[in-house]
Amino acid sequence: MRILVFSDIHGDRAALDALMGQEADLYVAAGDLVSWGRGLDSLGPVLARRAPKVWVLPGNHEHESEIEFFCRRHGLNALHGRHFEADGWYVAGLGHSSPTPFNTPGEYTEEELAERLERFAGLKPLILICHCPPLETPLDRAAFGRHCGSRAVKRFLEREQPAWFACGHIHEAAGVRVRLGTTEAVNAGKGGFLIEVPGAGGG
Repeated sequence: MRILVFSDIHGDRAALDALMGQEADLYVAAGDLVSWGRGLDSLGPVLARRAPKVWVLPGNHEHESEIEFFCRRHGLNALHGRHFEADGWYVAGLGHSSPTPFNTPGEYTEEELAERLERFAGLKPLILICHCPPLETPLDRAAFGRHCGSRAVKRFLEREQPAWFACGHIHEAAGVRVRLGTTEAVNAGKGGFLIEVPGAGGG
C-alpha cells in the first residue's frame, strides 16, 4: 500500500497539481492547504481528481469546521480526529498545531492535543499523520535551531511507537526523515512523501 502524504501547500496550485499527478493508493493532505483559510475552495477540484482516495487534515491555518465543509463539498474525506482501516493497517490523523505566536485559526493547547491523540492509543499497526511534529526532534527544527513542535505528540510517539508517523507545519524541516525509537518518521512538506507498507496480502 502506498500513501502519499503532503503538507503546507499554502495555495501553491502547481505543487498540488504535481502531487495529484502521482500514483498512490491513498492521499493525505496534512494541513495548511492555504494561508489563513483564504482560497481553500479553489483547491477542491484539484484534490477531487483523486477522490474518494483523498483524506484531509486542518493545519493551523484552517479550522476543522472549514475542512469538514470543504471535504463534503468536494467529495473528499475529513481525517481530523478519526481513523480508518486500509489493507491491514490503521491510518489515523490529527490536525491543528500546538500554540503559535500568530494566533492562527487551528491551534490546540498541549492538553487538547494529548486528549485527542488518546483516541488512537492501542491501534496497531498504526500510521499516524499529524499536522504538528513532535517537540525537540529533527522534524520540528525551525530557523535558528528553534524547536516548535508539540510535547503531546512527542509523548504519544514515545509511548505508542506507531510504525509510521508523518507531519508538516515546520517548513524548514520539510523532507527530513528520522527514526524515533521504532517509528519511521518524516516531515512530508510541500514536496510530499510516499509511505510504502506491505498490505495484508504481503503486497
